[in-house]
Amino acid sequence: MTVSVLVVDDSGFFRKRLTEILTASGQIEVVGAATNGREGVELAEKLRPDVITMDYEMPVMDGISAVREIMKKHPTPVLMFSSLTYEGARVTLDALEAGAVDFLPKNFEEIARDTSQLQKILIDRILDVAGSKPSGRSATPAARPTAPRPGISRPAAPKPPERPARPAIRDRSAPAPVQPEPSREPETPRRPSRKAAPRHYSVVAIGTSTGGPVALQKVLTALPVSFPAPIVLVQHMPASFTPAFAERLNKLCRIQVKQAEDGDILKPGHALLAPGGKQMMIENRGGQARVRILPGDERLNYKPCVDVTFGSLARSFPGKTLGVILTGMGADGKEGCRMMKQSGSVVWSQDEKSSVIYGMPMAVAKAGLSDEILPLDEVGPRLVEGVS
Repeated sequence: MTVSVLVVDDSGFFRKRLTEILTASGQIEVVGAATNGREGVELAEKLRPDVITMDYEMPVMDGISAVREIMKKHPTPVLMFSSLTYEGARVTLDALEAGAVDFLPKNFEEIARDTSQLQKILIDRILDVAGSKPSGRSATPAARPTAPRPGISRPAAPKPPERPARPAIRDRSAPAPVQPEPSREPETPRRPSRKAAPRHYSVVAIGTSTGGPVALQKVLTALPVSFPAPIVLVQHMPASFTPAFAERLNKLCRIQVKQAEDGDILKPGHALLAPGGKQMMIENRGGQARVRILPGDERLNYKPCVDVTFGSLARSFPGKTLGVILTGMGADGKEGCRMMKQSGSVVWSQDEKSSVIYGMPMAVAKAGLSDEILPLDEVGPRLVEGVS
């Protein structure tokens, strides 16, 4: 099956290079190229591609405005290309809120060390994004035509758990810091009852990846300033993006949000975001919980890694942690949740329908680790009513 892609960028060199890389895969067909956002909106409506790659700074219409238009007219998964700068982070976060699914650095040297690695990253990301659900969509799925264009094989919109041999929802998660005991995994996730009485937790931990910035914003803005537990956040994100993301959340939320620093103390009603490019662990010594920020181990695929942070919480607060896994590709967080469950703690996961990519929460649910499986809209309210 072929995934069709529309490339939108005002740089002729970038359009040509990206087209060459994607076409060489044999799995992707570049069906069009646009030189500005307005042309991108028009071609998106005409060609109906499976994925759109979008630059953010273009003449006539910028990338964010184009994403908003596309989400209104014909929701399509959009992969943004951005610069890894503070300003680039702010613009990219705006694009994600407008409906873009994910992003990559525009400078190819920042993505990969060599050509083969670059090709794999770009192709894998396009194929993953093709199976996602645009968060900014305003139309029903039926609004998009299902008939293929002449001469182009369009993939059906598969459910993530059933994607074929190519592991579109790949298990690329890092090994947990402590090896858990193996367990039998049920074939299908269950949706447990959501009528449990409020419970005291020493800390609430939330892990997420693709689709996470918008999901975290939705969850955290639902919390009151008097939220009774400390919160730690792990979002797969580059080092240059996490400061801007923490600032954005802090402006929007009633609780306090900041990028975590080594030595920070966990406080009720305060959320600490793991810094990009590093690992965040929580230590509980003498009844006081502190953050440890460690260099990103090259052996770990994710920096920050949900498994690392959740594993440290399982050891520091056995039976007293609430772990929440939101939208994201891969399976990072599954082993950390397993350690939490083994220590007597509670785990929630986002449901498939509301996930941009049902990878991380699916891995947790299929492993039988979810005490509750919730739509995104219900996660914030459930935290308010479920944490005493």
